[in-house]
Amino acid sequence: MAGGGAAAKASSGVRGGVRIVVAGERGTGKSSLIVTVAAETFPTNAPPVLPPTRLPDDMYPDRVPVTIIDTSSSLENRGKLAEELKRADAVVLTYACDQPATLDRLSTFWLPELRRFRVVGCKLDLRDDHNPVSLEQVMSPIMQQFREIETCIECSAFKLIQIPEVFYYAQKAVLHPTAPLFDQEAQTLKPRCVRALKRIFILCDHDRDGALSDAELNDFQVKCFNAPLQPSEIVGVKRVVQEKLPEGVNDRGLTLTGFLFLHALFIEKGRLETTWTVLRKFGYNNDIRLGEDLLPAPIKRAPDQSVELTSEAVEFLKGIFLLFDNDGDGALKPAELEDLFSTAPESPWDEGPCKDAAEKTALGGLSLDGFLSEWALMTLLDPIRSVENLIYIGYAGDPSSAIRVTRRRRLDRKKQQSERTVFQCFVFGPKKAGKSGLLNSFIGRPFSDIYTSTTDERYAVNVVDQPGGTKKTLILREIPEDAVRKLLSTRDYLAACDIAVFVHDSSDEYSWKRATELLVEVASHGEMNSHEVPCLIVAAKDDLDPFPTEIHDSTRVSQDMGIEAPIPLSTKLGDFNNVFRRIVSAAEHPHLSIPETEAGKSRKQYNRLINRSLMFVSGYDKSILVE
Repeated sequence: MAGGGAAAKASSGVRGGVRIVVAGERGTGKSSLIVTVAAETFPTNAPPVLPPTRLPDDMYPDRVPVTIIDTSSSLENRGKLAEELKRADAVVLTYACDQPATLDRLSTFWLPELRRFRVVGCKLDLRDDHNPVSLEQVMSPIMQQFREIETCIECSAFKLIQIPEVFYYAQKAVLHPTAPLFDQEAQTLKPRCVRALKRIFILCDHDRDGALSDAELNDFQVKCFNAPLQPSEIVGVKRVVQEKLPEGVNDRGLTLTGFLFLHALFIEKGRLETTWTVLRKFGYNNDIRLGEDLLPAPIKRAPDQSVELTSEAVEFLKGIFLLFDNDGDGALKPAELEDLFSTAPESPWDEGPCKDAAEKTALGGLSLDGFLSEWALMTLLDPIRSVENLIYIGYAGDPSSAIRVTRRRRLDRKKQQSERTVFQCFVFGPKKAGKSGLLNSFIGRPFSDIYTSTTDERYAVNVVDQPGGTKKTLILREIPEDAVRKLLSTRDYLAACDIAVFVHDSSDEYSWKRATELLVEVASHGEMNSHEVPCLIVAAKDDLDPFPTEIHDSTRVSQDMGIEAPIPLSTKLGDFNNVFRRIVSAAEHPHLSIPETEAGKSRKQYNRLINRSLMFVSGYDKSILVE
């Protein structure tokens, strides 16, 4: 019989009970197995398919409700079987020891369909005693092919052999799965498990001396297991560690190495519940991430509101930066950054939009501004994940105090001033206009003549010093030309944009015309959906000769649409003309630099006429009433 736990469903299973589905070939003892575990007696005449069977809550130590679902293996019931398997927290597959064909079906049909099982053989009482074959011999080839199989166990409903154990192991696979914790082939703890246990160790090391003293070990034991350790037990634990791993204990107590060794030892001995109890006491779920109850609730905000870190969170991050800048050079090198995130499930900036989004030092490190910029970007894009990572690296305040929702941009326009400290700029433009060059220059990357087409959105983030000594964080988001039309089909797409920049190659007339078309498309979308955004035009490649009518055309368009004249710059020469300060200044005053299209002007004129007509009619009605 094969049984397994679906680890991804385990969290829900723990809360509402464990749902175990029994499946397998006809005549392999599915119904007999269920009746025997529930009634503690072998049935003389079990029905073909049983109704759902609930086991007593106190049958197993975890006291989690277990419901067993019987299934039919007939072809006409295959659809219902598939539905039950989808809903299962664990699946128990049966084969009969006296029917070799049912064992073959495990590897040819059932196991390829269901990739996470605990395997057991049924009808042990019918095995051929004259030619016995051990379970290990039978299952070894299958276990080599399907590495997810954790344990093999034989049972007999007729002789009441190991029947409760079958469902105990199936339940255990749900409540205490091996896969997230331990690599069976390498026989080591998995990286994410190590990172979680390291964080727990640091939280329990109250005096921060790198070891758990006897008192700290005892506090840990009480927190996790509600029972203190006797002095002799503490001595025993440390002796076991020291005999196997001398560096696991020092004169101050149990080291991190020793703490990890103990958990690996528990798992190797099948005591996964010990490590899972520890992880869950510190808020981890089956994915070894913090549970939702430890994170802020889903953030309610309008489309034109953003999320920023609070000053409290920023000050915490400044302290963390100094703590992990081991050589005091004012930058976090890759190794220091890896150490900082070694208590998180993984470094959040190794991939995705944050990867290489901030300015790096000559040795590949992050300055304080670069470090805070990465956090600002992660918070803007995924605030809950940002708070989660703050907690992993030691933020102990109320999680909701780490972030704030900004004022609506619609209100900012009315007040003619934005209170935001982080601005997101969408960078539009045709191919080869210089968009990537603008982003690269913003984060200090050298100019390159090699053209690489941008096919996905890309981010660059940095701190911009403003007049008066203030600092603002600017996020440049490069929008590929081919994606613009599809993106603008979403009504609220521009709601996240604080300012839009339109880049064109000042030496190429087609580039200018295409950039103008994009400007009109974006402005029209903003007018239609009440998401008007300030816009600036950037004339890139100013080191090249302009096309003949460039000055005339750009002046005319700027005047017609009511925005600033194009800002010339050359990333090749390093002449940026304060473009990043000007972008931030325009974003800070969201009522200015908003372009008007001809259609928008016509709509405004039409609305003014309607309003005047209504005022006239209203005045006419009043005069009649007076008469």
